[in-house]
Amino acid sequence: MPPTDPALMSAETLLGLYARRALSPVEVLQAVLQRVALYNPWVNAFAAMNPRALQQAGESEARWMAGRPMGLLDGIPATVKDLLNLAGFPTRRGSKTTDATPATEDAPSVLGLKQAGAVILGKTTTTEFGWKSPGDCPLHGITRNPWNRERTVGGSSSGAGAAGAACFGPLHIGTDAGGSIRIPAAFCGLVGVKPSFGRIPQWPLGAFANVAVAGPMTRTVRDAALMFSAMARHDLRDPFSLPDDPQDWRRGIEEGVAGMRVGLVRRLGFEPPLDADGEAALVGAAKLLEEQGAIVEEADPGLPDTRAIFGRVWGVALARLVATTPAEKRPLLDRGLEEVAERERGMLATDFLGAEALRIEAAHAMARFHQRYDILLTACTPTAAFAADQPTLRPTEALWRDWAPWTFAFNLTRQPAISVPVGLDEHGMPRAVQVAAALYRDDLAFRAARALERAAELPTAIPLANPG
Repeated sequence: MPPTDPALMSAETLLGLYARRALSPVEVLQAVLQRVALYNPWVNAFAAMNPRALQQAGESEARWMAGRPMGLLDGIPATVKDLLNLAGFPTRRGSKTTDATPATEDAPSVLGLKQAGAVILGKTTTTEFGWKSPGDCPLHGITRNPWNRERTVGGSSSGAGAAGAACFGPLHIGTDAGGSIRIPAAFCGLVGVKPSFGRIPQWPLGAFANVAVAGPMTRTVRDAALMFSAMARHDLRDPFSLPDDPQDWRRGIEEGVAGMRVGLVRRLGFEPPLDADGEAALVGAAKLLEEQGAIVEEADPGLPDTRAIFGRVWGVALARLVATTPAEKRPLLDRGLEEVAERERGMLATDFLGAEALRIEAAHAMARFHQRYDILLTACTPTAAFAADQPTLRPTEALWRDWAPWTFAFNLTRQPAISVPVGLDEHGMPRAVQVAAALYRDDLAFRAARALERAAELPTAIPLANPG
């Protein structure tokens, strides 16, 4: 049965109701704000709320009443991860070490949403500088999973994951340098899109600039493609931004996977761990694609050990971050972040350049792989969401064992990858798989994700039953 609460509706549904004058952006925002007031103390998704959101919703309502909506997302509530600039708000990056001075301009992805008419609800929490997958940070504490508050939402787009699953609006911007969109999406039962590098511009560039992207986190694949359409626009501030290709990325999304060649991958230069429920979800997803006419076979892209490559990229970025933090503020940093930085502080330039050469080798191997396979199918996380309160121990080992072993390879190769929920485990927690396509074939990744979503027929979110 379709939801009757506007806060639970998809962006596409809301836009249709706006067009028929059956619902207004103000009514939708009020429904969302009621949920935020009731449930945010329980999940801790927000770093800051936008006091002008109701005014923006009223302006959108006036445009709809005049029959002149300003863009694809006019009146749709959206949130922004606190690694990205939102004009008029500080960008604290989950850290007590950062400046509280408000940003003076919007990040490119935020600007894209605003130009499409989205109503910005607020800024969502992030792990400190986006450095890890457990969903906590020194500045805002622990963000909890709406499916089970004892479980983590994942990170680093922790608040976006919680906001999406708790139905605090349908659209949420995350960022992803090693899995930071896809991991919380998987843990929270959302769709998480890591686009091709350069497809969605970023500025200013963060700690992990050469592998990081911004992307949508939503409750449906079609909403993700709709949001992507507003975000994927050239911005001259980002020197890696692709030439402008304005389009509605929902076009062709329902064409399915019949005849597509799908490589079922269990090795990414090493054997990432995967529990029994994750293996069942992966096998089940492969079957769903086969039933829709895809040709699925086990395959190995022949990558070098991606742990060794990403570990250096990640470690050097954190070492640089700590080195540029004033000495008097370093005690305020997350201790695990400092641990990784200390371990990698002495890395030679030749070692780092060697890692960059291997990264390019991995990208080359994937390009060759996609000459045969349209889509690559893997797991997304090694387990379901783990405990929210557990301490971060041995982070370098946790990176490739517990956090991101299935996701960081696609940041290295810069190709598009989407996390898609496909089932629930015996404890009622979401499990997801990941579909990836060749660099710049974001359209194929969306088609495969939509095919899986249609076949899995999962609830898009669980409204919280008891915030107590």
